[in-house]
Amino acid sequence: MTWAHCVSYFFGGAVLANAVPHLVSGSMGRAFQSPFAKPPGEGLSSSTVNVLWGTFNLVVGYILVCRVGDFDLHDSLDVGSALVGGLLMSLFAAHHFGRFHGGRASS
Repeated sequence: MTWAHCVSYFFGGAVLANAVPHLVSGSMGRAFQSPFAKPPGEGLSSSTVNVLWGTFNLVVGYILVCRVGDFDLHDSLDVGSALVGGLLMSLFAAHHFGRFHGGRASS
């Protein structure tokens, strides 16, 4: 595996993690922040926009993970690259969107 494959799997994991909140919110009929809202990433987009954006993220994530190189679920470096990308995207999303949804409040 080359370093370019690791980078692709890292970003693939990040994009796949980003698909989750958009698909879940959209499928539940809830508005959620998206890059298409005003202001981008802060305003709310419709549930339909979020389903479309989440699906686009799934397609891009699939391409980056499954169509670049030879991703192997038994290879720790392949899986680790994707997991680190997904973890960092999820932590960023938790921090960024927590201010809109009460996720930054301490218990």
